[in-house]
Amino acid sequence: MRTTASYDLFPDAPSERAMARARWLAREGRTADAESAYMSLLSSHPDLKVCWAEYFELLRASGRSAAALELAERARAQFGETGFALTLQGAALVELGRYPDALAALERAVEADPDLALDRAFALEPHTETLKLRGRVLRDAGRYQAAEVAFEGAAQAAEHPEQRADAEREIAATRRYAFYAPRKPDDLGPGERWFADTGAVVLAPDAGPVPPGDETLVATFAEVAEDSGWRFGQVIAVDPDLPVWSDLAERLGAPLAGPDAFDPATIPLVVAETADVADRTWTKLADAVQAEGAGLVFVLEHPAESGAGGAAGPDVIGVLTDDGQRRMRAPNPAHALSEAQHPGARLAGRRLSRPS
Repeated sequence: MRTTASYDLFPDAPSERAMARARWLAREGRTADAESAYMSLLSSHPDLKVCWAEYFELLRASGRSAAALELAERARAQFGETGFALTLQGAALVELGRYPDALAALERAVEADPDLALDRAFALEPHTETLKLRGRVLRDAGRYQAAEVAFEGAAQAAEHPEQRADAEREIAATRRYAFYAPRKPDDLGPGERWFADTGAVVLAPDAGPVPPGDETLVATFAEVAEDSGWRFGQVIAVDPDLPVWSDLAERLGAPLAGPDAFDPATIPLVVAETADVADRTWTKLADAVQAEGAGLVFVLEHPAESGAGGAAGPDVIGVLTDDGQRRMRAPNPAHALSEAQHPGARLAGRRLSRPS
């Protein structure tokens, strides 16, 4: 791990004496005098990175976050868009609570110098938000194991149940992203990122010449179900008039029924054209599948701009849509099968085979 000690810290003896004086003043609690000493040294030795770093830490430790950000901007003017300068900027933004801006700065810093960046940026008292930020930066850099450790720290530092639950969701997402290692998140396709972020499997993730039709998506689902060993006792259609559900029920060898016939003991497959969270019937059925730990929820399409939908979200999606239009995608049943078998998938731990 590289630290500031790996740089040429003291180009001459006078600068070493000046640094020693500034450090002594800081240790003695003479903050204003220490600040003046650091400023004077930077005037004569503007390339001395350790001076920039220690002056920055002095400002940050004394709670002067705005001044620390101003110093970070001066460092960017001196060193350019380097990992060192961007890290100081990101760390100052963390202190100011400007987390989206901090994340953007630290992501650029990681690209330039991943080792130096996080050591410097997170040399502060750990708390939930900064640990989560660290986890996101590490995850975006493809350092999944380290990211998981950061998110676990965030969960342990959580002061409220909501914070813990959010950190645990980040842990689960990081483990799904690690499924695609050594690729980084930015290297993944939209369907892969959807699975990593939500745990829901997308049947048609690959670029294709046309949007997939209902029949194609139903046939792909049936293939994945067969290869996965799923055995449903009933197909519960939220919109039973859609003709394709009869085809699906026949392929699966299960009776087609309406919402009133829902029975978790039979291992039901709840299906709909799309997830309508405003539809009480839909949310009731999807919530029941999750609560009972039995069965699965499948929709033909799902808007890419929305999230997974929480407990009432789908487990398997045929294809993502943009503004109501299906993307031009081709099914990849083998890829869907591998994601469905991942321990972090939404359907993991469900009973998916009816008794013989």
